[in-house]
Amino acid sequence: MRRFLLLSLLIPVLAFTGIAAAGGTTLNLVAFSTPKTVMGTLISNWTKTSAGAGVSFTQSYGSSGSQAKAIVAGLPTDIAFLSNALDIDLLVKHGLVIPSWTKSLPQGGMVANSVVAFVVRPGNPKHITSWADLTKSGVQVVTPDPFPSGSAKWNVLAAYGAQRALGKTDAQAYGYVKALFKHVVQQDSSASNAMQTFLSGKGDVLLTYESEAYTAKLASQPVQIVVPKQSINIQLPMVPLKTAPAKAATFIKYCHSAAAQKLFVQAGYRPVLTSVLSDPSLAQWKTRFSTKGHDFYSITSPWFGSWPKASTVWFGPNGRMLKIEQAVGGPTS
Repeated sequence: MRRFLLLSLLIPVLAFTGIAAAGGTTLNLVAFSTPKTVMGTLISNWTKTSAGAGVSFTQSYGSSGSQAKAIVAGLPTDIAFLSNALDIDLLVKHGLVIPSWTKSLPQGGMVANSVVAFVVRPGNPKHITSWADLTKSGVQVVTPDPFPSGSAKWNVLAAYGAQRALGKTDAQAYGYVKALFKHVVQQDSSASNAMQTFLSGKGDVLLTYESEAYTAKLASQPVQIVVPKQSINIQLPMVPLKTAPAKAATFIKYCHSAAAQKLFVQAGYRPVLTSVLSDPSLAQWKTRFSTKGHDFYSITSPWFGSWPKASTVWFGPNGRMLKIEQAVGGPTS
């Protein structure tokens, strides 16, 4: 019964792209909430090539953690595009993805990158430029719920890591995250929903993927983007399931091509194929994505110890975020 209910709840987020030609292939893409626009472009372009001819797609978008659980529960999936390796490893645990995915896929299985950014109101009226500004009196913060949302997990770790990068102790950095969540006014289920909350007028600053911030800006939404000096490198994995047709791997290979990586850049994602930033047409993006003056750290930093450890410490049944959410009256599951 629980499995049926979970799948039925996902029906509204399914979007069908095209109709499979007779004898053609249908690929089921299940993704985290934010790359819907760029994936629509990539799919459209690829299905016009000889490699993608006769292939159609179903697409499902939602919070990364919820999508991973839905795949485990039986949601038809050929390609999983999730927001972190932790959610892919859940699929590995249930025998749905090969354990060696980081070694067998291009770029270690990562198809695009991003960093945690601040989205503020036009003109930045609260003068928010650093993590310290988020805990000033009167500042209201919007961030997704860290239990289902991969974006929110990255936000939490970015906030903690920023303090460690500034030389703070573990206790001091943990204290900062606790102080930050006292300023959080809403926690939606996904990054996309959190963006809609912010665009509706709630909060002074939204914590989200830099790519999601650019998605809003490119859609002419009234936002301003601030990339703090300290932030975390976000690696976004795309993998085929064991049962996927061969065309799934072909599409993933296309997503790593120079042409596809340029499309990712133009949608606000940092490319895994960094050579594409040498293209003169992407000069503006190369400047935007410069790391000069920034301290970007990785999930493999000793501060986190990779995703399995970070998940246990921060998001597990007795983790730090449960205690923080209980203290501020936020979501706890």
